[in-house]
Amino acid sequence: MPGAIRFREVSFGFSGNGRSRDTIPVMNLKIGIVGLPNAGKSTLFNALLKKQVAFAANYPFATIEPNIGVVPVPDERLGKLAETTKAEDHLEKLPPLRPATVEFVDIAGLVKGASEGEGLGNKFLSYIREVNIICNVLRFFPDSNIVHTEGGIDAERDRTIVETELVLADLQTLNKQAEPKMNATKEDRLRYDLVQKLKSAMDGGKRAREVLTDPDEQELVRPLQLLTMKPIVYVGNVSESQLGAPPQSDLSPIVYICAQTESELAAMTPEEQKDYLASLGVASSGLDLLIRTAYETLGLISFLTTGELESRAWTIEKGMKAPEASGVIHTDFEKKFIKADVVSFPDFISLGGWKKAREAGKARSEGREYVMQDGDVVEFKIGA
Repeated sequence: MPGAIRFREVSFGFSGNGRSRDTIPVMNLKIGIVGLPNAGKSTLFNALLKKQVAFAANYPFATIEPNIGVVPVPDERLGKLAETTKAEDHLEKLPPLRPATVEFVDIAGLVKGASEGEGLGNKFLSYIREVNIICNVLRFFPDSNIVHTEGGIDAERDRTIVETELVLADLQTLNKQAEPKMNATKEDRLRYDLVQKLKSAMDGGKRAREVLTDPDEQELVRPLQLLTMKPIVYVGNVSESQLGAPPQSDLSPIVYICAQTESELAAMTPEEQKDYLASLGVASSGLDLLIRTAYETLGLISFLTTGELESRAWTIEKGMKAPEASGVIHTDFEKKFIKADVVSFPDFISLGGWKKAREAGKARSEGREYVMQDGDVVEFKIGA
């Protein structure tokens, strides 16, 4: 079709194509790290910073700030994608790999009374409102040299302290909501009814996410930015000796990590990491597992694009249709979407790229109603 653009023939990246990063709405995943003092939160975040430094060397747009660590989403498919593209297009070198990224935000200052302004109080609450998901670091490791501020090791008690502060902060927000006036909209009245429902349940210690399970109701209260509407992933910070057989817990989802081990892994080569993890009896690093768990909890997947300029993973929500997915690359693309050529990742690799996939009938032409699948290798066609 005249004027159509194949994404494979243009740059999707943030360099060399004259586009500013701000014009490309890549979906950013933000994970907020919270925890009581001496839970190992700082050690975990320092491991993330080490991983970020290694990553930033090959990804100049990674934002480095004191309280933010930007790290890649682990995806072994990208290397194979680049190798296949190099062979198919007879390139001299592999296309650069551009993994999806996740931002970890170090949210300091949580102590009892944070909802009332204790510690860093309000700053803690403002940071946590900006994240997509909360990572609650709980101490499981024994160490007589590191004092536990609340006494002995008790992960359930620590979880309750953290989440009680979130509930109390939300109750403050709910108590500030005024009853709608006579000329209020139907939406405002429905929202106020939900506020009353939430207040009643949360006075008993429940989180907003437990009270409102209907997506339409959740959308109505979204403007309130309730902290306990955010999903939570638990990190059990264990000792190295506990990694192979971590303590039992009813918390879910929970990822067991030795923060000190993660810090050591960040300074190793990939091969050294594999050998070290194998010696500990674990298959992958805790940080990688945490990122995957966060993706699953939030219902996120990745689709893939590849060409001479880069092989890239793009983060989208499960259930997103092809035009919306193209809009993740550039806002204009959703409006000008024509169709998407799609090959599953296994077929793309086994057949050796686009040409042979088309010859084998494995490349499909999908329209506006196509629901994207994890690992789809895509060429979007966009009108002028």
